This record gives sequence, C-alpha cells and structure tokens, in this order.
Amino acid sequence: MPIMAIIIMTATATAEQTLESLGITLPNPPAPAGSYVPVVISGNLAFVAGQIPVEAGQVKFKGKVGRDIPVEAGQQAARLCTINALAQLKAALGSLERIRRIVKVTGFVNCEPSFADQPKVINGASDLLVQIFGDSGRHARAAVGVSSLPLESAVEVEFVAEIK
Repeated sequence: MPIMAIIIMTATATAEQTLESLGITLPNPPAPAGSYVPVVISGNLAFVAGQIPVEAGQVKFKGKVGRDIPVEAGQQAARLCTINALAQLKAALGSLERIRRIVKVTGFVNCEPSFADQPKVINGASDLLVQIFGDSGRHARAAVGVSSLPLESAVEVEFVAEIK
C-alpha cells in the first residue's frame, strides 16, 4: 500500500512542471497597455486583466477571426493570451502553486457580426488551463464576439483564479 501512495505522489506534477513538459516557458509579463494593473488580489481571488496575444513585445495574431485568420489561429491566440495571463499571475503571486483553481474565464474574439464560433476559439484558453491544472482548471466561462480589440488583437482573455 505505501508503494501505491508513492506512485500517486510522484505522478502529480505541479503547474510549473506541467508547463515545462508542454514546452511552455512563461515570458516576462507584458506591460499594461493602459492605465490599469495586470492583477488585482481581493481576498482569496486574483483578477487578471485582459491579456492579448503578445509575444516578444508584438501582437502575434491580428485581425478578425474567421475573416483575416482561421479559427485554429484564433485558438492559438487564446492559448498565448492564457500564457501571458499565467505570467502575470506568477509575477503577482510568486508561484503558480498558489493557484487553487481557475474560477472564471472571459474571452473576447475580434470577429464579424455573423461569426458564431467564439466558443471554439476560446477553447484554446480553456483546454490549456485544464491541461495545466487538471480538474482545478475547469471553470465557468463566457466567449464573446466583439467588433474590435486593442492593438487590432484577434483575441483577448481575462480570468479569475482562487488562490491559497
């Protein structure tokens, strides 16, 4: 029986170990693009301001999803937004191990009025959070189509995390 416990303990990876196994290195958190702070902690909740798909200081995915870029690229944009949001959380908390669970994700998709695949796009964020945090990464969510986003970004993602 004790051998079983050891196997279970060693099979449980931390969030940062999981990121490493996925080949993801958190970047330095992007600077705010306006007059706001990237993370606000209130009680046991951390509110992460909307993050856009910035990589190496540049918006990597620009334009309208479904017109200028395909849904799959929109999913990659949502994933990159999530990586940036996690970088913000790590900077604010010191470690991702302080995250107890992801509570709520809101994703905004820059698209034409007739586009209806916002949920598919924001799955790029949701699926990554579940990969990293397991059941603690499952969350409530909204996926909203909008006519434009800052810096012509294709996607923006914000979320709320419960912290230890």
